[in-house]
Amino acid sequence: MDTMPFFRVKQWLLLPVLLVHIASAQVRQEITLHDNWKFSRGKNDQAMQLNFDDKNWQTVSVPHDWAIYGPFDKEIDKQNVAIVQNNEKISSEKTGRTGALPYIGEGWYRKTFQLPAYKNGQKVILLFEGAMSEPVVYLNGKKAGEWHYGYNYFYLDVTDLYQAGRENLLAVHLQNVAQSSRWYPGAGLYRNVRVIVKNPESIDQWGTYITTPVVTDEFAKVNIKTKVSGKGLLLITDILDPQGNKVAADTAATAFGNEFDQNIAVPRPARWSPETPVRYTAISRLFAGHELKDEVTTKFGIRTIAYDPATGFSLNGRVRKFKGVCLHHDLGPLGAAVNKAALRRQMQILKDLGCDAIRSSHNMPSLEQLELADEMGFLFLAESFDEWAKPKVKNGYARFFATDAEKDIVNLIHATRNHPCIVMWSSGNEVPDQWGAEGVKRAKWLQDIFHREDPTRPVTVGMDQVKATMASGFGALLDIPGLNYRTHLYEEAYKAFPQGLLLGSETASTVSSRGVYHFPVVKAKDKQYPDNQSSSYDLEYCNWSNLPEEDFMLQEDKPWVIGQFVWTGFDYLGEPTPYDDKWPSRSSYFGLCDLAGIPKDRYYLYRSVWNTASPTLHILPHWNFPGREGAVTPVFVYTSYDSAELFINGKSMGVQRKDSSTPQNRYRLMWMDTRYEPGTVKVVAFGKDGKPAAEQTIVTAGRPYQLRLEADRPQLIADGNDLSYITVTVLDQAGNVCPDAAEQLQFSVTGNGAYRAACNGDATSLELFHLPTMKTFSGKLVVVVQAGNKPGNIELKVTGKRLKTAKIQLLATAP
Repeated sequence: MDTMPFFRVKQWLLLPVLLVHIASAQVRQEITLHDNWKFSRGKNDQAMQLNFDDKNWQTVSVPHDWAIYGPFDKEIDKQNVAIVQNNEKISSEKTGRTGALPYIGEGWYRKTFQLPAYKNGQKVILLFEGAMSEPVVYLNGKKAGEWHYGYNYFYLDVTDLYQAGRENLLAVHLQNVAQSSRWYPGAGLYRNVRVIVKNPESIDQWGTYITTPVVTDEFAKVNIKTKVSGKGLLLITDILDPQGNKVAADTAATAFGNEFDQNIAVPRPARWSPETPVRYTAISRLFAGHELKDEVTTKFGIRTIAYDPATGFSLNGRVRKFKGVCLHHDLGPLGAAVNKAALRRQMQILKDLGCDAIRSSHNMPSLEQLELADEMGFLFLAESFDEWAKPKVKNGYARFFATDAEKDIVNLIHATRNHPCIVMWSSGNEVPDQWGAEGVKRAKWLQDIFHREDPTRPVTVGMDQVKATMASGFGALLDIPGLNYRTHLYEEAYKAFPQGLLLGSETASTVSSRGVYHFPVVKAKDKQYPDNQSSSYDLEYCNWSNLPEEDFMLQEDKPWVIGQFVWTGFDYLGEPTPYDDKWPSRSSYFGLCDLAGIPKDRYYLYRSVWNTASPTLHILPHWNFPGREGAVTPVFVYTSYDSAELFINGKSMGVQRKDSSTPQNRYRLMWMDTRYEPGTVKVVAFGKDGKPAAEQTIVTAGRPYQLRLEADRPQLIADGNDLSYITVTVLDQAGNVCPDAAEQLQFSVTGNGAYRAACNGDATSLELFHLPTMKTFSGKLVVVVQAGNKPGNIELKVTGKRLKTAKIQLLATAP
């Protein structure tokens, strides 16, 4: 279909959710190929053969990221480039741009499997949810297919290659070339691989498409389009409410071509939103006569979305603004290997922040992340590409754009369109194609594909060349103009573009290192220090970015700004700006949380604005600065209260009140002239009535003496995948946090679990995540413990010189 003009169609209706295949064993099987893969790095022209000897290969489980095990090496993917996105004009050596981890090269995976319930004549489908990158797939020694884009989902019909009654050999070759990414991409089968077995008469892969074109308090019209294979079939669909009760049903005896089209009324619908993430279930049963041929279960949400220049963005008829973060796909010490427990932890941290939206930057999100967004309540901006036809890096996606972009978008939409969380698509990020007429044509071509495949959601692009997009018409043709930074151009862009609204598709890019404070405390662009750390006073940013307050003001003061996505929610591997040219920096400084997932000070600045349900009161810096006695050491307070009084060793430093004299004074309470003296710092915040409402105290800590262990989840599922994140904090003898402690710790896990990884959040640390030892950074680190396959107790023991040994008990329960 042709493009839908934004002003002609203001109401974008969206109720989908994820396509989860659950069915009676006799008509459909889905098997996840998780354990007992054989893996080897390097080139091998015979590894797909049935008689190839892989006994000396490593045994791994999938998802698997071969590069995260290191070692870090400044020579890996070393690039002598000028980063155009950072406004660089002169090339310089970049040593940590892609994480300094060994993702470059070739790798092979081999796995044997058998399908005991397979019946002659059934279809066999291989589903890959992401493979980094350029996977070539072989079954029983013969090529089954290939795909280029490492972030996409794809499937292959291998019915003709599958051999019944025997073990079948699946072999996958992957390769990552140098200068193919701007950040750490990971390497290998980093998302799940599944085998789907079904009858020839069946529902097609990703063949169910659910929307809700009408939603009222009395009923919701649920439209379900179902593509099938086979003739003379009958489709019966039941809809269950969030409690599992059957609330509606429909029988369709006539298909239009190969597609059934059902409209089903659901009475008194419960609407999906971040505050009420309720989901319905559609059970689709396909019959040939009286014989059940296929059954697919699809979860979906009932909700409406609208984008209107008069009101902005609305969900279920209520105006709201995106309080969003951008997230890269890596999971810190786990690398790119997807893990649902790790994602859930990230998203729980974001929930407490008050965040309600996520942008998958700059790639297609994992299905697990979308499932959790549906379940936990996050709006989602699903992005597709970081490159179009014009490259940013020598060997990036531009190599494949002309031949692959359309099929990559089609797979993205078909695989994910039933997720209610997705409220917008992004066809690109800061693409060099923003310049000139050809780029405008590409933007329209991509947007038309999105509209053809999913007419219910608008499309944006994250634009950094705003002046160019005003002149060329690039920004004017988008459904939603997305601005990356360029806050000084918002007003001009709003007047130039016809849509009547703007999205902060990428904002702030303030930089900081958790628990590190540099003096004097001043605003600074591209600031570098000898320790390769950025100050956590949150006044440092890049020449192309800005401080958080500029975005807060635009969101609050301009009704035509529909929200923002902060760069980034968590630090990520690679892109160590402003230390791109300084070794050993190898991960980012942009996050509200560090690479270990520990909140930085800046997290609480955003929380004080975004979390309206729970008050925020946070003091910075810490109060351990030996040698700074008597020196000016400003104290900042991030709080949802409007005023507070500061005390140092019982002496009042005065009351500060938020005001509009500067952007920082509007959102921060700052005592700029306080001087350091060891002891106690206390802040008392006042409510609207002027009375004390909350207080917080920090003290100067003594020498490290003991450890505190805190698990995000003390109880795990014994499935071999579930994780618990244990935060380890160094304390003095009185139990005070030692904020500058750098103690080398050792970890051991006993019982029905295993040590998985550790991370301290230090962007310059070259310690390997998978080894059971690490030094604390700013007094903390995180240990990841993985459940085994058997229920039982798990114990983590942490030791260090001069420190009392600490232990924590976890419990793994049966699935």
